[in-house]
Parts: sequence; C-alpha cells; structure tokens
Amino acid sequence: MANPFVSEVEKQLLLGDFPEALRIARMGLALYCDDPALWEFAANCATQLADYAYAATCWQRVIELAPSTAYAYSDLGILLERLDRSAEAEALYRTALQLSPNYAAAHSNLGALLADLGREPEAEACYRTALAIEPDFQPARMNLGLLLLMQERFAEGWPLYEGRLFVHATPGTPSNASCRQWQGEPLPGKSILVVPEQGLGDAIQFCRYLPWLKAQGASRVTLVCWPSQLALMETLAGADEVISLADLKPPIGNHDYWTFLLSLPLHARTDLTNIPAQIPYLLPDAVRVAAQATLLAGDGLRVGIVWRGNPQHLNDGDRSLPGLAVLAPLWSVAGVRFFSLQKSDDLLPGVPSGLPLLDLAPAIDDFSDTAALLSQLDLLITVDTAIAHLAGALGVPCWILLPYFKTDWRWLRGRNDNPWYPKTRLFRQPKRGDWESPVAEMAIALSLLKTQIADAKTSQSRRRP
Repeated sequence: MANPFVSEVEKQLLLGDFPEALRIARMGLALYCDDPALWEFAANCATQLADYAYAATCWQRVIELAPSTAYAYSDLGILLERLDRSAEAEALYRTALQLSPNYAAAHSNLGALLADLGREPEAEACYRTALAIEPDFQPARMNLGLLLLMQERFAEGWPLYEGRLFVHATPGTPSNASCRQWQGEPLPGKSILVVPEQGLGDAIQFCRYLPWLKAQGASRVTLVCWPSQLALMETLAGADEVISLADLKPPIGNHDYWTFLLSLPLHARTDLTNIPAQIPYLLPDAVRVAAQATLLAGDGLRVGIVWRGNPQHLNDGDRSLPGLAVLAPLWSVAGVRFFSLQKSDDLLPGVPSGLPLLDLAPAIDDFSDTAALLSQLDLLITVDTAIAHLAGALGVPCWILLPYFKTDWRWLRGRNDNPWYPKTRLFRQPKRGDWESPVAEMAIALSLLKTQIADAKTSQSRRRP
C-alpha cells in the first residue's frame, strides 16, 4: 500500500512550506519507519532548513534501507562536509562512484571537496571526468571554472564559470525581458542593462566594467544594483542610469541587450594583464564625509576593523573570527586608533570595555555611509567580506585575513597581493583554524606601517619652506 504521508509531504513541498513538509514526514516515519522514500523527503526538507545533523541521520537511514542507492551516499557526503567531517565525506563520494561510475554529480562533488582540501590536480581531474560523462553538467562547469580562475588560468576559466548561471538563483534576472541577453555582440549605438547577481562584494568588484562597456560604444548603460548600494553606485563612471533592484520594472524593455554583471570579464577577455584597475572607481559622498569627520577626529593612525562576515555564508565558520580577542596583538601597537565598522543583522556582543576600539556602526545606514568613513581611514583590517571590496574600490589600503579552508577564488593562490585591488594585502592562515599566525604577522606589519607613515610626515614637514 502506498504511503499516504509521501503525497502530503510532496503537496507541502510544492507550496514551499518546508517546516510543514518536515513535520508531516516525521509524523509519517513514526508509522512507516522502513520507507526509504519518506526518509529521503525528510532529509531534503531538513537540508533546506539547515538542520544538517538530522538530514544526515535521514540519509544514513536511506542507505541502511537501500544500500545500492548511489545518490544517497553523495548527498550524505555533502552534508558531512558542512558538518566538518571531510574524510567521511570523501569516503562516501567514492562509495557512490563505486556503485555508479558514471555518476557525474558525485565526481563533481568529490572534486569540490578535494579543491577545498588543497588537492587541486585531483579536483581538476574529477571535474573533467564529470564533464566527459555529462558535458552540460553545469555544477562541474562552474566548479572547474572557479578552480581555473583561482589558478590564474583565466582564458579557460571565464567561459566555464558561466555554469554558475544554471546553478545559483539570480534575483536580478529579467525573467520577462523583451530584449536579448548580450553575448558579446557589437555595442556601438546600442543600449545595455547590467543586472547584479550573487553577493554585495561581487557587485562592488565587477561594477568596474561599466566604463569598459561605454568604451565599446554603448550609447546607454543602465546598472541595476542592490538597494543598499544605490547611493554608492551612483558615483560610478560609465553608468548613464543606476536603478535599485527593488525598482526594476519596465525599463528592461527599453534596452537592446541585458547582461549579468559577472559575465563582463568573459566578454572583456580579462586576464592578469588587463584587469580594469582605474582605482578609485567608486567615490565617497562629500556631504557624508564632512558629517562624519568629527567621529574620526584626533591624532594617530586610524584603522578600521571588521571581524565577522555574513552569518548565512556557508563558509562563515572559517571566514569569520571567533571573537575580537583574536586581534589582541594589534591593540598593543602604540599610536594607533581603532574603529569598528562591524555591521550585522544578528545581535553581536558589545565591544569589551578597555579595548581601544570606537564603534562606528550607529553611523552606518548604507554602503555610502561606509564609504564615507572608509575614506577617512588610513587602513582597513577585515575578514573576507563586502567591505574589503569597498575599500579596494575606493583605493583605501586594506589588509584581509583569509581562511585556509575554502579561500575564495578571487584572492588567487599563494599571493599576498591581489591584481583586482592594488592597495590590498592578504594575510593567509597557514592551516585551518590558525588565526594566531596571520594576526601576529599583521601586528608586526602594522607597527612598521605606523613608523613609515610617521617618517613620511616628518620628511614632508622638513621639505616645507
């Protein structure tokens, strides 16, 4: 007899109600504990709700009931990766491939894990095997593209990275656009709409391509941006009009083409020699700068601090610092004044008393406020988050603390500089979880920077008539 709970779960999933679907699935499992299909539904619902531990338990049960189900091993492997159980995840992917050698998704998933573990030649082989089996398997295309971009193999990487458009949701996509998606056609006399995708930092990094579009002869370039970046993006050269994503309506049809922002490097044939680096390409608002000047007034080197990123990011546990105490070696550098630019939708603990750190978060409502504050700093120290891109775009010196595990592709491999942002310096973990080493290195560098700036000011004053 068919399990009636399965159809009820499916109904809730069609409605997008994952909590209710999971509730019904768990109720059904009390009566049909040997139904692998119901366990699978429960696993998928729990995954959507980020209850990875329970989802893993469900997939384990599916494997017990149907041990030849290859995709159950692969999906369990994904969950164990998120639970920091990499060795077990690798074993599960390999079991899935033993059961189904032509399983493209398992090859790609194994490749992604190996790339995160720094085993890049093995990862590349996995991705290429997946694409040999299924040439249009977009996750493998995207993952291989990311790996090649990180290795500075841009010519092959950019076309493969287009696979992301089939993998990630793109809220800026003009679903009913009457104009065509731009594929590199000649632009003289044509108008083009540029839509955002992915994160806030991506928008800041790649908006630099708007002047390039104008240089290709586009008669009108319209940039769509995230609402919190509207005032900031209005300072960008190359955009004839900037529209908030919240207001994106009929103007789409008034253009000849539309394109995704992160597809522009592909069409520009970007490599290390021709990255648009007209820094700054975003500017602070003079009125906001003047209004905030008193917050930063005083002597000493002015250094901004951001120690946490987006808590919704899958790698936030590795990217963000566990707390301000990690940065303790910096506080001992004399002659430096620290300012917190940390913003979060979650409640954060207050700055401990006694720390030489002034909280500027109350003065920040949007990215233009942040830009005005950054422009008055001598240096920003941050983890990998959107403000690092903003500092780079403004030409503000920035030092970024990077995790060893799942380092983002744009910071490349084995470099302490970055061609996208000439005034940015990278401090990398030598091993996973070790923030002590890069922070100690950073404290030494901060002391040297303070001395260099002081010496430069002294030399300048001596040269005055």
